[in-house]
Amino acid sequence: MARAAVPGGLTARRAWREATLVERRPETDSAVTLVLDVDGWPGHLPGQHVDVRLTAPDGYTATRSYSVSAPERGDRVELTVQRVPDGEVSGFLADGLEVGDTVRLRGPVGGWFVWRASQPGPVLLVAGGSGVVPLMAMLRAREPGSPCFRLVYSVREPDDVIYGDELATLAASDGVEVLLVHTRRAPDGDDRPVGRLRESDLVASGWTAQDAPTCYVCGPTGFVEAAAGLLVGLGHAADRIRTERFGPSGP
Repeated sequence: MARAAVPGGLTARRAWREATLVERRPETDSAVTLVLDVDGWPGHLPGQHVDVRLTAPDGYTATRSYSVSAPERGDRVELTVQRVPDGEVSGFLADGLEVGDTVRLRGPVGGWFVWRASQPGPVLLVAGGSGVVPLMAMLRAREPGSPCFRLVYSVREPDDVIYGDELATLAASDGVEVLLVHTRRAPDGDDRPVGRLRESDLVASGWTAQDAPTCYVCGPTGFVEAAAGLLVGLGHAADRIRTERFGPSGP
């Protein structure tokens, strides 16, 4: 089945562009959102990612991929970067890049792990750690009256929740439900016992596999494999489960 085209032609999406940092927003102790002004940006869809290239004075280059965390806004691109221990690129972006500095950026990349407003039916988002970033772009793109969204977000402890205040606001709105899964330490009063993601976390009131939600799962490789396995075990069709993964371990 043919898929709708993603923004920009292939040549435009492969081109490296200069991106200027115009705003920094701290999200957690280890994560920051970078708002970049990218001249001639061809646009993007929620769920896509970009390649970021840094070049050292001696000519050494390093390139990493980062999900876009907000819907299309002209030439503005938002990336939420979580600092990785010993990460040469994430460390610089999280701590060293200042407003007015520039990096090279290419994209958008990816056409499968995307959400379009024209998609029918409910949406189930399952995030592990910083895997919430592309899913947040989908939540932010959702318009009132769109199909219902449910986010199940697994973190080690409350301080690890990225976009915490915004997620609380979204959870109070019509058509969006947010469940936080704490694997190491939960806040006082949390009814869910601490522990890894389980089937009961993925069953929303009134939703079954027969309702055929489109499922988006993003996070570390181990988390994604476990979550996708739980969804299949609950009867969700494999072709309705879209996954994006990174790294070796999970929250």
